[in-house]
Amino acid sequence: MTLNNRRRLAAGATLIAALAAGVTPTTSAYAAPAVPGAVRATTPAPDMEGVVAALNAAMAEGAPGAMARFTSPEGVQARTVGVRDRDSGAAMDVRARFRIGSVSKTFSSVVLLQLVQEGELELDAPVNRYLPGLLPDDRITVRHLLSHRSGLADYTDAMFEHTVPGFEAVRNRVFSYQELVDLSLSEPRTTEPGVAYKYSNTNFVVVGMLIEKITGKPVVKEYQRRIIGPLGLRNTSYVHPDVRIAGMHAHGYLHPDEAGAPLVDSTEQTASWAQSAGAVISSTADLNTFVTALMRGRLLSPRMLEAMTTVTPTDATNTRFYGLGLRRYDLSCGTRVYGHTGTVQGYYTYAFATGDGRRSLSAMANTSNKGSANTALGGTLEAAFCGKKPAATASSPARPRSSMTPAESDLPEHR
Repeated sequence: MTLNNRRRLAAGATLIAALAAGVTPTTSAYAAPAVPGAVRATTPAPDMEGVVAALNAAMAEGAPGAMARFTSPEGVQARTVGVRDRDSGAAMDVRARFRIGSVSKTFSSVVLLQLVQEGELELDAPVNRYLPGLLPDDRITVRHLLSHRSGLADYTDAMFEHTVPGFEAVRNRVFSYQELVDLSLSEPRTTEPGVAYKYSNTNFVVVGMLIEKITGKPVVKEYQRRIIGPLGLRNTSYVHPDVRIAGMHAHGYLHPDEAGAPLVDSTEQTASWAQSAGAVISSTADLNTFVTALMRGRLLSPRMLEAMTTVTPTDATNTRFYGLGLRRYDLSCGTRVYGHTGTVQGYYTYAFATGDGRRSLSAMANTSNKGSANTALGGTLEAAFCGKKPAATASSPARPRSSMTPAESDLPEHR
Protein backbone atom coordinates (compact mmCIF):
# COMPACT_ATOMS: atom_id res chain seq x y z
CA MET A 1 0.00 0.00 0.00
CA THR A 2 1.36 3.38 -0.90
CA LEU A 3 1.87 6.16 1.60
CA ASN A 4 -0.89 8.24 -0.03
CA ASN A 5 -3.38 5.36 0.20
CA ARG A 6 -2.52 4.82 3.89
CA ARG A 7 -3.12 8.54 4.53
CA ARG A 8 -6.50 8.45 2.79
CA LEU A 9 -7.59 5.38 4.79
CA ALA A 10 -6.47 7.01 8.03
CA ALA A 11 -8.35 10.19 7.21
CA GLY A 12 -11.47 8.20 6.37
CA ALA A 13 -11.28 6.28 9.64
CA THR A 14 -10.88 9.54 11.57
CA LEU A 15 -13.95 11.02 9.86
CA ILE A 16 -16.09 7.91 10.56
CA ALA A 17 -15.06 7.94 14.20
CA ALA A 18 -15.86 11.62 14.53
CA LEU A 19 -19.30 11.21 12.98
CA ALA A 20 -20.07 8.24 15.19
CA ALA A 21 -19.18 10.30 18.23
CA GLY A 22 -21.39 13.17 17.11
CA VAL A 23 -18.40 15.48 16.58
CA THR A 24 -18.39 17.89 13.64
CA PRO A 25 -15.24 17.46 11.56
CA THR A 26 -13.13 20.62 11.39
CA THR A 27 -11.65 19.98 7.97
CA SER A 28 -12.56 22.74 5.50
CA ALA A 29 -13.52 20.16 2.90
CA TYR A 30 -16.84 19.75 4.75
CA ALA A 31 -17.47 23.40 5.64
CA ALA A 32 -20.69 25.18 4.62
CA PRO A 33 -20.51 27.37 1.49
CA ALA A 34 -19.15 30.87 2.07
CA VAL A 35 -21.77 33.62 2.37
CA PRO A 36 -20.60 35.55 -0.73
CA GLY A 37 -21.09 32.47 -2.89
CA ALA A 38 -24.57 31.93 -1.48
CA VAL A 39 -25.46 35.57 -2.19
CA ARG A 40 -24.29 35.30 -5.78
CA ALA A 41 -26.38 32.15 -6.22
CA THR A 42 -29.60 33.78 -5.08
CA THR A 43 -29.18 37.47 -5.92
CA PRO A 44 -29.51 38.65 -9.53
CA ALA A 45 -26.56 40.56 -10.92
CA PRO A 46 -27.40 44.22 -11.55
CA ASP A 47 -28.44 45.02 -15.09
CA MET A 48 -26.15 47.99 -15.65
CA GLU A 49 -27.26 48.24 -19.28
CA GLY A 50 -30.77 48.63 -17.92
CA VAL A 51 -29.54 51.29 -15.49
CA VAL A 52 -28.03 53.25 -18.39
CA ALA A 53 -31.25 52.82 -20.36
CA ALA A 54 -33.19 54.34 -17.44
CA LEU A 55 -30.74 57.25 -17.22
CA ASN A 56 -31.06 57.85 -20.96
CA ALA A 57 -34.85 57.66 -20.64
CA ALA A 58 -34.71 60.43 -18.03
CA MET A 59 -32.67 62.51 -20.47
CA ALA A 60 -35.19 61.81 -23.22
CA GLU A 61 -37.82 63.29 -20.86
CA GLY A 62 -35.87 66.52 -20.45
CA ALA A 63 -33.04 65.97 -17.96
CA PRO A 64 -29.71 67.44 -19.13
CA GLY A 65 -27.92 64.57 -17.39
CA ALA A 66 -28.31 61.71 -14.94
CA MET A 67 -26.21 59.29 -12.91
CA ALA A 68 -26.46 56.21 -10.72
CA ARG A 69 -24.14 54.40 -8.32
CA PHE A 70 -24.76 50.81 -7.21
CA THR A 71 -22.97 49.03 -4.35
CA SER A 72 -22.95 45.35 -3.45
CA PRO A 73 -20.56 42.79 -1.92
CA GLU A 74 -19.05 42.51 -5.40
CA GLY A 75 -18.08 46.19 -5.46
CA VAL A 76 -19.22 49.53 -6.85
CA GLN A 77 -20.60 50.21 -10.31
CA ALA A 78 -21.43 53.73 -11.49
CA ARG A 79 -22.86 55.11 -14.68
CA THR A 80 -23.38 58.67 -15.97
CA VAL A 81 -25.01 60.22 -19.02
CA GLY A 82 -25.36 63.80 -20.29
CA VAL A 83 -24.06 66.95 -18.66
CA ARG A 84 -23.95 68.43 -15.18
CA ASP A 85 -23.70 71.99 -16.53
CA ARG A 86 -25.45 73.06 -19.71
CA ASP A 87 -23.42 76.26 -20.06
CA SER A 88 -19.95 74.72 -19.83
CA GLY A 89 -20.92 71.36 -21.28
CA ALA A 90 -19.17 69.58 -18.37
CA ALA A 91 -20.06 65.91 -18.39
CA MET A 92 -22.11 64.44 -15.57
CA ASP A 93 -19.73 63.15 -12.90
CA VAL A 94 -20.69 60.57 -10.27
CA ARG A 95 -18.57 62.50 -7.72
CA ALA A 96 -20.63 65.68 -8.12
CA ARG A 97 -22.67 67.05 -5.23
CA PHE A 98 -26.35 67.89 -5.64
CA ARG A 99 -29.48 68.82 -3.68
CA ILE A 100 -31.17 65.63 -2.43
CA GLY A 101 -34.59 67.12 -1.66
CA SER A 102 -36.82 64.90 0.43
CA VAL A 103 -34.15 62.27 1.04
CA SER A 104 -33.38 64.85 3.76
CA LYS A 105 -36.50 63.58 5.54
CA THR A 106 -34.73 60.30 6.30
CA PHE A 107 -31.82 62.24 7.84
CA SER A 108 -34.27 64.18 10.01
CA SER A 109 -36.15 61.04 10.97
CA VAL A 110 -32.94 59.28 12.06
CA VAL A 111 -32.04 62.20 14.32
CA LEU A 112 -35.49 62.30 15.90
CA LEU A 113 -35.61 58.53 16.39
CA GLN A 114 -32.22 58.66 18.09
CA LEU A 115 -33.73 61.19 20.48
CA VAL A 116 -36.63 58.80 21.08
CA GLN A 117 -34.29 55.94 21.92
CA GLU A 118 -32.40 58.28 24.27
CA GLY A 119 -35.66 58.91 26.13
CA GLU A 120 -35.94 62.58 25.17
CA LEU A 121 -39.42 62.19 23.66
CA GLU A 122 -42.06 59.57 22.89
CA LEU A 123 -43.33 58.54 19.47
CA ASP A 124 -46.97 58.45 20.51
CA ALA A 125 -46.93 61.63 22.59
CA PRO A 126 -48.70 64.75 21.31
CA VAL A 127 -46.45 67.16 19.45
CA ASN A 128 -47.87 69.95 21.62
CA ARG A 129 -46.29 68.35 24.70
CA TYR A 130 -42.90 69.42 23.35
CA LEU A 131 -43.96 72.46 21.32
CA PRO A 132 -46.84 73.87 23.40
CA GLY A 133 -49.58 75.53 21.37
CA LEU A 134 -47.89 74.98 18.00
CA LEU A 135 -50.61 72.80 16.47
CA PRO A 136 -54.38 73.24 16.70
CA ASP A 137 -54.99 69.57 17.56
CA ASP A 138 -53.52 67.76 20.57
CA ARG A 139 -54.21 64.44 18.87
CA ILE A 140 -51.34 64.93 16.40
CA THR A 141 -48.44 62.81 17.64
CA VAL A 142 -44.76 62.60 16.79
CA ARG A 143 -45.43 59.32 14.97
CA HIS A 144 -48.10 61.04 12.85
CA LEU A 145 -45.49 63.54 11.64
CA LEU A 146 -42.93 60.91 10.70
CA SER A 147 -45.51 58.78 8.87
CA HIS A 148 -47.31 61.65 7.06
CA ARG A 149 -50.55 60.97 8.92
CA SER A 150 -50.96 64.25 10.76
CA GLY A 151 -53.42 65.83 8.34
CA LEU A 152 -51.37 69.04 8.22
CA ALA A 153 -51.70 70.67 4.80
CA ASP A 154 -48.61 70.88 2.59
CA TYR A 155 -47.79 74.58 2.24
CA THR A 156 -45.85 73.88 -0.99
CA ASP A 157 -49.10 73.19 -2.87
CA ALA A 158 -49.97 76.89 -2.80
CA MET A 159 -46.36 78.11 -2.80
CA PHE A 160 -45.55 76.39 -6.09
CA GLU A 161 -48.96 76.53 -7.76
CA HIS A 162 -47.11 78.31 -10.57
CA THR A 163 -43.76 76.60 -10.90
CA VAL A 164 -41.22 79.21 -12.00
CA PRO A 165 -42.88 82.31 -10.46
CA GLY A 166 -43.35 80.39 -7.24
CA PHE A 167 -39.74 79.32 -7.18
CA GLU A 168 -38.36 82.77 -8.03
CA ALA A 169 -40.44 84.26 -5.21
CA VAL A 170 -38.66 82.06 -2.65
CA ARG A 171 -35.28 81.41 -4.31
CA ASN A 172 -33.45 83.87 -2.04
CA ARG A 173 -35.95 84.13 0.78
CA VAL A 174 -35.17 82.96 4.32
CA PHE A 175 -38.13 81.53 6.25
CA SER A 176 -38.43 80.68 9.89
CA TYR A 177 -39.92 77.31 10.77
CA GLN A 178 -42.86 79.12 12.31
CA GLU A 179 -43.60 80.99 9.07
CA LEU A 180 -43.78 77.70 7.17
CA VAL A 181 -46.06 76.13 9.78
CA ASP A 182 -48.29 79.21 9.66
CA LEU A 183 -48.61 78.81 5.88
CA SER A 184 -49.81 75.25 6.45
CA LEU A 185 -52.24 76.18 9.20
CA SER A 186 -53.83 78.78 6.94
CA GLU A 187 -55.06 75.87 4.79
CA PRO A 188 -57.71 73.27 5.71
CA ARG A 189 -56.33 70.06 7.15
CA THR A 190 -56.37 67.09 4.80
CA THR A 191 -57.33 64.27 7.19
CA GLU A 192 -58.05 63.57 10.81
CA PRO A 193 -54.86 62.67 12.73
CA GLY A 194 -53.78 59.08 12.14
CA VAL A 195 -56.53 58.28 9.63
CA ALA A 196 -54.70 58.23 6.30
CA TYR A 197 -51.35 58.83 4.62
CA LYS A 198 -51.08 62.23 2.99
CA TYR A 199 -47.60 63.45 2.09
CA SER A 200 -46.84 66.89 3.49
CA ASN A 201 -43.56 68.79 3.81
CA THR A 202 -45.07 70.51 6.85
CA ASN A 203 -44.62 67.33 8.88
CA PHE A 204 -40.85 67.46 8.60
CA VAL A 205 -40.66 71.19 9.21
CA VAL A 206 -42.23 70.39 12.59
CA VAL A 207 -39.73 67.51 12.98
CA GLY A 208 -36.96 70.09 12.58
CA MET A 209 -38.58 72.24 15.24
CA LEU A 210 -38.73 69.26 17.60
CA ILE A 211 -35.05 68.46 17.04
CA GLU A 212 -34.01 72.03 17.78
CA LYS A 213 -36.31 72.40 20.80
CA ILE A 214 -35.17 69.15 22.44
CA THR A 215 -31.44 69.47 21.73
CA GLY A 216 -31.16 73.25 21.95
CA LYS A 217 -29.04 73.14 18.79
CA PRO A 218 -29.63 73.83 15.07
CA VAL A 219 -30.47 70.79 12.97
CA VAL A 220 -27.16 71.15 11.11
CA LYS A 221 -25.30 70.44 14.35
CA GLU A 222 -27.36 67.31 14.96
CA TYR A 223 -26.99 66.08 11.37
CA GLN A 224 -23.23 66.53 11.74
CA ARG A 225 -22.91 64.96 15.20
CA ARG A 226 -25.20 62.01 14.67
CA ILE A 227 -24.90 61.12 10.97
CA ILE A 228 -22.44 63.07 8.82
CA GLY A 229 -19.48 62.85 11.20
CA PRO A 230 -19.84 59.22 12.35
CA LEU A 231 -20.36 57.96 8.78
CA GLY A 232 -17.60 60.14 7.28
CA LEU A 233 -19.94 61.75 4.73
CA ARG A 234 -17.41 64.22 3.37
CA ASN A 235 -19.63 65.48 0.55
CA THR A 236 -22.79 65.93 2.62
CA SER A 237 -23.75 69.30 4.06
CA TYR A 238 -26.59 71.48 5.24
CA VAL A 239 -25.74 75.07 4.37
CA HIS A 240 -29.10 76.80 4.84
CA PRO A 241 -29.49 79.68 4.15
CA ASP A 242 -26.37 79.84 1.94
CA VAL A 243 -27.37 79.48 -1.71
CA ARG A 244 -24.20 77.81 -2.99
CA ILE A 245 -23.19 74.17 -3.42
CA ALA A 246 -19.49 73.90 -2.60
CA GLY A 247 -17.02 72.05 -4.80
CA MET A 248 -17.82 70.14 -7.96
CA HIS A 249 -21.58 69.90 -8.31
CA ALA A 250 -24.36 69.26 -10.75
CA HIS A 251 -26.45 72.23 -11.83
CA GLY A 252 -30.18 71.77 -11.41
CA TYR A 253 -32.73 72.71 -14.06
CA LEU A 254 -36.39 73.44 -13.42
CA HIS A 255 -39.08 72.71 -16.00
CA PRO A 256 -41.65 75.53 -16.28
CA ASP A 257 -45.37 74.74 -16.43
CA GLU A 258 -45.61 75.77 -20.07
CA ALA A 259 -44.67 73.11 -22.60
CA GLY A 260 -41.65 74.15 -24.63
CA ALA A 261 -40.59 76.94 -22.26
CA PRO A 262 -36.83 77.03 -21.54
CA LEU A 263 -35.34 75.32 -18.51
CA VAL A 264 -34.46 77.52 -15.53
CA ASP A 265 -31.11 77.04 -13.76
CA SER A 266 -32.25 76.59 -10.16
CA THR A 267 -28.93 75.53 -8.64
CA GLU A 268 -28.44 78.50 -6.35
CA GLN A 269 -31.21 78.92 -3.81
CA THR A 270 -31.59 79.07 -0.05
CA ALA A 271 -33.87 76.01 -0.02
CA SER A 272 -35.30 77.76 3.02
CA TRP A 273 -38.79 76.75 1.98
CA ALA A 274 -37.69 73.15 2.73
CA GLN A 275 -35.09 73.20 5.54
CA SER A 276 -35.37 69.96 7.56
CA ALA A 277 -37.84 68.63 4.98
CA GLY A 278 -35.46 68.88 2.04
CA ALA A 279 -32.37 71.13 2.16
CA VAL A 280 -29.50 68.62 2.52
CA ILE A 281 -26.76 68.48 -0.16
CA SER A 282 -24.94 65.20 -0.82
CA SER A 283 -23.38 62.87 -3.41
CA THR A 284 -24.22 59.42 -4.75
CA ALA A 285 -21.40 57.80 -2.73
CA ASP A 286 -22.49 59.45 0.52
CA LEU A 287 -26.10 58.44 -0.07
CA ASN A 288 -25.02 54.83 -0.64
CA THR A 289 -23.11 54.96 2.63
CA PHE A 290 -26.04 56.51 4.49
CA VAL A 291 -28.78 54.09 3.43
CA THR A 292 -26.43 51.12 3.83
CA ALA A 293 -25.48 52.15 7.37
CA LEU A 294 -29.12 52.77 8.24
CA MET A 295 -30.31 49.35 7.12
CA ARG A 296 -27.35 47.60 8.77
CA GLY A 297 -28.34 49.07 12.14
CA ARG A 298 -25.42 51.47 12.55
CA LEU A 299 -27.62 54.51 13.22
CA LEU A 300 -30.57 53.19 15.21
CA SER A 301 -31.27 50.55 17.83
CA PRO A 302 -33.07 47.40 16.62
CA ARG A 303 -36.30 48.66 18.22
CA MET A 304 -36.14 52.03 16.49
CA LEU A 305 -35.17 50.53 13.14
CA GLU A 306 -38.13 48.17 13.41
CA ALA A 307 -40.40 51.13 14.09
CA MET A 308 -38.93 53.03 11.15
CA THR A 309 -39.42 50.11 8.75
CA THR A 310 -42.95 49.23 9.90
CA VAL A 311 -44.89 50.48 6.90
CA THR A 312 -48.39 51.07 5.58
CA PRO A 313 -49.49 51.40 1.93
CA THR A 314 -49.36 54.78 0.24
CA ASP A 315 -51.37 53.87 -2.87
CA ALA A 316 -53.49 51.10 -4.36
CA THR A 317 -50.63 49.27 -6.14
CA ASN A 318 -49.62 47.39 -2.96
CA THR A 319 -46.00 47.97 -3.96
CA ARG A 320 -45.34 51.29 -2.21
CA PHE A 321 -45.33 51.90 1.49
CA TYR A 322 -44.20 54.45 4.06
CA GLY A 323 -42.75 53.94 7.52
CA LEU A 324 -41.20 56.70 9.63
CA GLY A 325 -39.38 59.02 7.24
CA LEU A 326 -38.70 56.01 5.02
CA ARG A 327 -40.27 54.57 1.88
CA ARG A 328 -40.43 50.87 1.02
CA TYR A 329 -40.80 49.75 -2.58
CA ASP A 330 -41.63 46.14 -3.44
CA LEU A 331 -40.02 45.51 -6.83
CA SER A 332 -41.21 43.18 -9.58
CA CYS A 333 -38.68 40.47 -8.63
CA GLY A 334 -39.89 40.39 -5.02
CA THR A 335 -36.99 42.39 -3.61
CA ARG A 336 -37.92 45.01 -1.02
CA VAL A 337 -35.88 48.19 -0.88
CA TYR A 338 -35.96 50.97 1.71
CA GLY A 339 -35.01 54.61 1.31
CA HIS A 340 -36.52 57.81 0.00
CA THR A 341 -37.18 59.80 -3.11
CA GLY A 342 -36.16 63.44 -3.30
CA THR A 343 -37.41 66.39 -5.30
CA VAL A 344 -36.12 69.94 -5.04
CA GLN A 345 -36.14 72.47 -7.85
CA GLY A 346 -33.74 71.13 -10.47
CA TYR A 347 -33.13 67.63 -9.08
CA TYR A 348 -34.77 64.21 -8.75
CA THR A 349 -33.09 61.69 -6.45
CA TYR A 350 -33.54 58.05 -5.45
CA ALA A 351 -31.58 56.54 -2.52
CA PHE A 352 -32.51 52.95 -1.57
CA ALA A 353 -30.99 49.82 -0.05
CA THR A 354 -32.09 46.26 0.55
CA GLY A 355 -33.30 45.39 4.03
CA ASP A 356 -29.96 43.80 4.95
CA GLY A 357 -28.02 46.78 3.61
CA ARG A 358 -25.92 44.58 1.31
CA ARG A 359 -26.98 46.36 -1.87
CA SER A 360 -27.77 50.03 -2.42
CA LEU A 361 -28.52 52.39 -5.26
CA SER A 362 -28.45 56.16 -5.48
CA ALA A 363 -29.52 57.92 -8.66
CA MET A 364 -30.04 61.54 -9.68
CA ALA A 365 -31.34 63.43 -12.71
CA ASN A 366 -30.67 67.16 -12.82
CA THR A 367 -34.16 68.31 -13.60
CA SER A 368 -37.49 68.48 -11.78
CA ASN A 369 -41.16 69.29 -12.14
CA LYS A 370 -41.58 66.76 -14.92
CA GLY A 371 -42.93 63.52 -13.53
CA SER A 372 -42.14 61.50 -16.65
CA ALA A 373 -38.42 62.15 -16.11
CA ASN A 374 -38.77 61.10 -12.46
CA THR A 375 -40.60 57.93 -13.46
CA ALA A 376 -37.92 57.10 -16.01
CA LEU A 377 -35.17 57.59 -13.42
CA GLY A 378 -37.01 55.18 -11.12
CA GLY A 379 -36.27 52.45 -13.67
CA THR A 380 -32.77 52.32 -12.18
CA LEU A 381 -34.22 50.53 -9.13
CA GLU A 382 -35.66 47.63 -11.12
CA ALA A 383 -32.53 47.29 -13.25
CA ALA A 384 -30.10 47.43 -10.34
CA PHE A 385 -31.92 45.27 -7.81
CA CYS A 386 -33.78 42.83 -10.10
CA GLY A 387 -31.24 42.36 -12.89
CA LYS A 388 -32.06 41.58 -16.48
CA LYS A 389 -35.67 40.82 -17.22
CA PRO A 390 -36.39 37.31 -18.57
CA ALA A 391 -36.55 37.01 -22.33
CA ALA A 392 -40.03 37.60 -23.73
CA THR A 393 -42.15 34.66 -24.83
CA ALA A 394 -45.36 34.52 -26.82
CA SER A 395 -47.36 33.99 -23.64
CA SER A 396 -45.37 36.45 -21.53
CA PRO A 397 -44.13 39.44 -23.55
CA ALA A 398 -41.52 41.69 -22.01
CA ARG A 399 -42.84 44.80 -20.31
CA PRO A 400 -40.79 47.95 -20.88
CA ARG A 401 -39.42 49.45 -17.67
CA SER A 402 -40.90 52.81 -18.59
CA SER A 403 -44.41 51.38 -18.08
CA MET A 404 -43.91 51.20 -14.31
CA THR A 405 -46.19 53.04 -11.92
CA PRO A 406 -45.69 56.80 -12.18
CA ALA A 407 -43.21 58.23 -9.69
CA GLU A 408 -44.49 59.84 -6.54
CA SER A 409 -44.10 63.61 -6.51
CA ASP A 410 -42.59 65.19 -3.43
CA LEU A 411 -43.53 68.63 -4.78
CA PRO A 412 -46.59 69.71 -6.80
CA GLU A 413 -46.35 69.40 -10.56
CA HIS A 414 -48.65 71.11 -13.04
CA ARG A 415 -47.52 69.73 -16.37
